[in-house]
Parts: sequence; C-alpha cells; structure tokens
Amino acid sequence: MSTLAPAELSRQLRLGHSPDLNRRRWIIGLSLVTVAAGQIVTLYQTGVISHLPDPPLAVFDSDKVDASDYGYKRLQMPDAPAMIVTGGITTILASAGGQERATTLPWLPVALLGKTLIDLVTNVQLGREEWQENKKLCFYCQASTVAATAAAVLAVPEAIKAFKTLFGKKKAA
Repeated sequence: MSTLAPAELSRQLRLGHSPDLNRRRWIIGLSLVTVAAGQIVTLYQTGVISHLPDPPLAVFDSDKVDASDYGYKRLQMPDAPAMIVTGGITTILASAGGQERATTLPWLPVALLGKTLIDLVTNVQLGREEWQENKKLCFYCQASTVAATAAAVLAVPEAIKAFKTLFGKKKAA
C-alpha cells in the first residue's frame, strides 16, 4: 500500500493535473449535488421548511412525493438523510488517494466505480418507485439521478487502469 505524505497528498489533490484527477473532481462535485439535494429534502421531510419548489414541469411534485409513504417507508425515517450519507461516501472514495492511485492504490478506483454504479442503480430504482406510487417525480431526487449517471460514467476510465494494475496488464511503452 502506497502512502503519500500529507503535504504531497494536499499538493496533488489541490494542484495536480491529470485526466483521472479531473474526472475525480467532477465526481466529487456531482456527489455533492446528491448531498445538497438530500439536505434540502431532509429539511422538508422533517418540517423545517414547508414547501419544495419545483421547475414548472407537470412531471414534478416534490412535495407530494417526499411527503408520501414512499418517502418514509424504510427504517422508520425519512429517506432523504440517506442521500446525504451515500453522497458523502462517494465523495470520500473520489477524494481518497493521490494522483496516481490507479497504480498505487488500485482498489480505490475499483471501489469508486462500484459505488457509483450502486448509486446509479439505486437512484433509477427509487425513481421508478416514485413514479409508480405517486405518478410524479421529486425534482431533487432526479437531479441526484442525473448526477449519479454522470459520476458512474466518469469513474470508468480510472477503474479500467486500476483493473489492469490489479490483473497485471501493464500499459505498453
């Protein structure tokens, strides 16, 4: 396991330039879209705010969806706090390790790809449930679905490099 000195990790993450690192930065931003959406919906689902504004499209009714049984049927709690946690975990996986982690810590890009795929599948399934149970969608949840889709696509190239490292397929010189 390769460990960078904190100063070097800081330098690489803040100032480094590589296609993989740029994609990781995008994944971090996209994951924080999910966190922000979860925070906003949590405020509604717990009564801190009384209305969720939606874009003027008939398909969206976030108030209806997030106040329905759909939004509270798991774990005796509203579902939005889980969005905050899952977005945070994806952010952790995207921000961990240095610029060359696909070769030095290949399990991290593989874990990130796995997590982004789980996020994508979960978001699509929950969107399907939203529609089946309410005939409307939560705008904030669908913003998270779009972000999860992009994050999963962005995670693929670094994960491919990591798989090659793990399974001994070195890049030709």
